[in-house]
Amino acid sequence: MNKIISTCILAIALTGCASGVQIVDTNNDTAESVMGLEYRDFEKAASESVQSMLATGAVTNPNGGRYVLAISRMINDTMQRIDTDQLVKKIRIELLNSGKVVVTTAVGLNGPEDQMTMAARELRGNGEFNQSRVAAKGQLQAPDLSLSGKILQRNHNMSRGKQQVEYFFQLTLTDINSGLAIWEGETPIIKRGSASTVSW
Repeated sequence: MNKIISTCILAIALTGCASGVQIVDTNNDTAESVMGLEYRDFEKAASESVQSMLATGAVTNPNGGRYVLAISRMINDTMQRIDTDQLVKKIRIELLNSGKVVVTTAVGLNGPEDQMTMAARELRGNGEFNQSRVAAKGQLQAPDLSLSGKILQRNHNMSRGKQQVEYFFQLTLTDINSGLAIWEGETPIIKRGSASTVSW
């Protein structure tokens, strides 16, 4: 009897977990959009920004080689609790794949993104470690460029129970040596829908 009950519970659990679930093909997603920010919005903003940087030559090093990019402050000025890394990571990947830029994880506003870079250097002089494999002094690369930005949201009521939600992905690429912005971009994403639909 216990075996039958266990089998029934397992069958119900498996059916409940799998019911109505569908894997989304992100390369061919024709589903309706939502009023809030979704993955397609981040992909669009990242792709347009990188294509603009490449087209203007902002990330082409006239001395040859790749620029070293540091990530600065990305501000979320929307009503949604989003991680701005959802945008930044896509930009980083595309820039890295372009062959024009590498990103430093040893420098950040709140300390290194990858703390192991500095932690590994604490092994210098430790007799338990082969010193020929410990990172030498003067090997870290200082950044040439800094990427900063903001994501804005503005909501507007429209007639006939409609609303318009406007998102703006604003980015600035700064030459750290001169402090001058060498590229700036803004990708607007405008959505219209029912005023009863929440955008957060």
